Amino acid sequence: MGLVDLHLHLLPGVDDGSKSLDETLEMARALSSLGYTHLAPSPHHRREYASMDAGLCATKLDEVRAALGTAGLALELFPNAENFFLEDSLFTTLGTPAARLLGSGKVLLVEAPYQGPLPMLADLVFRMKLKGVTPLIAHPERCFEFEKKGRAAELVRAGALLQLDMGALIGRYGKTAEKLARQFLGEGLYAVAATDLHSPVNAQAWVAQSLKALEKAVGAQVFSELVEKRPAALLQGVIE
Repeated sequence: MGLVDLHLHLLPGVDDGSKSLDETLEMARALSSLGYTHLAPSPHHRREYASMDAGLCATKLDEVRAALGTAGLALELFPNAENFFLEDSLFTTLGTPAARLLGSGKVLLVEAPYQGPLPMLADLVFRMKLKGVTPLIAHPERCFEFEKKGRAAELVRAGALLQLDMGALIGRYGKTAEKLARQFLGEGLYAVAATDLHSPVNAQAWVAQSLKALEKAVGAQVFSELVEKRPAALLQGVIE
């Protein structure tokens, strides 16, 4: 198995990610060229996007699988969604077939608001754990709630997993996000690293730069854990 990405907006025409199948294939080629072999496209589960429709996303996932095969791209795709902590239906669907879980169904990719506080976050994590689901929190370094001292470590102790957006390491989201990303890496708080790729524009270059920055920051062994071994395990429902 090569590199594994558990957060990217690859499905065409459903959210703020890929706009067309041509863009999807361009993104896929960029990732394949960098050594990615397993992807879990994560369309937004939010009401402002067509991707709120799980059935539509399942159809698009099958269409992309077929297109990748036709294009000769050896990329394996898995079900996933980027859920929003404040979406009303999130907790009512947990424990039901309507829940939009990652891979084999033990992990939920979820995001917090970028700008506003979320003081009840630890309680939300606890409620998910009671439902038998482990939250994988996307790009905490980009969210206001995680600027609070000790907040990231608190959530990890509560049973959440944290997912690094690698672009933060090269300044794609500003100095605060880069500082927090490096701090959380230094504290060993991230379970996995992902691209959160939305567009083919300059994708091969910036993802390559981000991978290089990540390996330089943590070393080859931890790098492999963050982009290969742990994300592969999460796809299979194995949570350390």
